[in-house]
Amino acid sequence: MKIQRILTVSTVLMALNTPLVQAKDVVLGVVGPATGQYAAFFDQITHGAKSVVETINANGGVNGDKLVLDIQDDACDPKQAVAVANKYAAQKTAAVIGHFCSSSAIPASEIYADAEIPMIASAASSPIITERGLQNVFRTSGRDDLSAVVAYEAIIKRKLGTRIAIINDKSTYGRGLAENVKAGITAAGLQVVVDDTLTQGEKDFSTLVSKLKLANVDLVFFGGYFAEGGLLVRQAREQGLKATFMGGDGMASTEFASIAGAAGDGFLFTFYPDPRNNPKAADIVKKFRDVGYEPEGYTLYTYAAIQAYASAANNAKSTDGSKVSKSLHTDSFNTVLGDMKFDKKGDPSTEPFIIYAWEGGKYKPLN
Repeated sequence: MKIQRILTVSTVLMALNTPLVQAKDVVLGVVGPATGQYAAFFDQITHGAKSVVETINANGGVNGDKLVLDIQDDACDPKQAVAVANKYAAQKTAAVIGHFCSSSAIPASEIYADAEIPMIASAASSPIITERGLQNVFRTSGRDDLSAVVAYEAIIKRKLGTRIAIINDKSTYGRGLAENVKAGITAAGLQVVVDDTLTQGEKDFSTLVSKLKLANVDLVFFGGYFAEGGLLVRQAREQGLKATFMGGDGMASTEFASIAGAAGDGFLFTFYPDPRNNPKAADIVKKFRDVGYEPEGYTLYTYAAIQAYASAANNAKSTDGSKVSKSLHTDSFNTVLGDMKFDKKGDPSTEPFIIYAWEGGKYKPLN
């Protein structure tokens, strides 16, 4: 009896994580950190995915077939990401939207390449992802090296600091972004007086803040995500450090404001032009807001990724991965972000970054 109950529970759990798929359904994998401290970003991604799939299916689906989402958690863990990728490959999933973390996207993309499954990332930003010549890999988000250029040019032109600290969280994303910013500012003759790291999940930054104060830094650039960024700036202000703080798109979540509180005001970061301000996206943005959801961060970048996939599959008149990838490389797509075209590497052909500032719990473009 006990064994039977265990089997029943296991069966229920499997059912909860497996979509009900009909013979001709087109299954899209959506994968990212459903658990862990970056689940807020995956909430953005899944909201975008569910909304656009609902709209596409209401308008005939893909080549007349229904889109179905298979949502999986990789916890931003490369090993877990590889396990999910192998699952998708074994199931012959039509395409994958993800992964969120670059450290997960890089190894997983190799598996998708072998299986000829198109992968469209809406957040992963390491240049490595699209620099390996994989013909099935695309992204609607920008690249860290280009984000870094916008960051260090702003530091130089706006004279944001002369005694600069560069901190990163040791992740593929955070380390790459910080290293690119450091290279840019040192080439311009600015002085990096602190070059240090912290650990994801760390809560007490008092020793690091003391080091920043002792070095008399006036600008801290942080390569990492909102959890540590919010705690770092809050603890810095509590200890009397008045330096300007700056980061990358890992700060683009209202969770940052929840963690940092008023100490987060003035924290600068690079991110893409906000598609919520695009007049052509007004109806889609309104649809989200009508159900009480604010489509911030990566919500609309995920929406656009699935729009591009659906259009490519319709153009190819097929869900064959190689045919869809060919269309993604050659065609242009009308998306919530505007007209989108991917370059030969799979990056969006136009990917400008701008500087935002947190103020009063919201982020706005810096004047």
